[in-house]
Amino acid sequence: MPQIFPTVYSTFCTTALAGLVSEKFGLIDVNCQMLLRGVGDTYLIQAQEKRYILRVYRSSHRNYTQIKAETELLMALKQAEVPVSYPISDLSGRLILSVWAAEGERHAVLFSYAPGKALAVLNQKQLGELGRQMARFHTVSSAIELGDSRWRFDLDTTLFNPLEKLKASFAADPEMYDWLSSAAKRVQHKLATLNTDAFSEGYCHFDFMPKNFHFEADAVTFFDFDFFGSGWLVNDIMTFWQHLCLDVHYGKIAQEAADQAYATFLAGYRECRTLSEDELAAVPYLGLGFWLFYLYFYTTHDQFYPLLQPSHLKARTLLIRQLMERYWDAQP
Repeated sequence: MPQIFPTVYSTFCTTALAGLVSEKFGLIDVNCQMLLRGVGDTYLIQAQEKRYILRVYRSSHRNYTQIKAETELLMALKQAEVPVSYPISDLSGRLILSVWAAEGERHAVLFSYAPGKALAVLNQKQLGELGRQMARFHTVSSAIELGDSRWRFDLDTTLFNPLEKLKASFAADPEMYDWLSSAAKRVQHKLATLNTDAFSEGYCHFDFMPKNFHFEADAVTFFDFDFFGSGWLVNDIMTFWQHLCLDVHYGKIAQEAADQAYATFLAGYRECRTLSEDELAAVPYLGLGFWLFYLYFYTTHDQFYPLLQPSHLKARTLLIRQLMERYWDAQP
């Protein structure tokens, strides 16, 4: 038998995956369709008019203990009746399957399907419900201890370490790199003026953009906890606020409409949890860490290498600079 050449990342056959799901979960008439590549490959599973999501993780980005922590969190949220897409046990009671691929062992999880669809613009009821359910998620995530801490969101992991790792990518644009470095120090200075010791902490989703939750009428379901980790819970509020900032930047909504949407969302959140004024004051400044964290992730994932080419990188960092300067200037 010919020796298999060393492989970093393989693509599974959807027909074989359908057979695996049928065998392990006892489902009938299974159809499998790839939806997207990412930290893991995501597939739509359909069986007897029911839908599921199968996630096959990349071994180079998520190990077993990290995936187990994700399933632990989601099952705790399900038990607390927080609306999430949750992992489903196979016939033997396991939540995580192990599959041998060309590159070695990979892991897969079958999830419930989040009903509804992603909405770019939310109505008043949906905004309030998003805030309430995010707060309920935080109530659970701030009170549990998982078997694996994943990673922590702090100034080092979201600002200074990414900047150090990204330096070589900015060889053709040192001026922008200098601005990012200066901006990171400005964030550090701003946060030093706030009572961050009193900020609520727990496990954050860290990507509450509309692509990661579905609405069916006014009911929301959260999914895609790929990047969750521990840190200030206000980071999740910041990620949704960044979505509103982007809509204003690209002319999809007026600033006044974005401000009203944010206020309605916060009012919903505050029905279930408290938020300090210092936490809200941190939101615009935490945004830089959001962008740099994911920009650094691009360097670790071959799918995103094109976005690190000079022209794309310049456009992305210009966007970051415009967003930060617009909303930082509005802060005291």
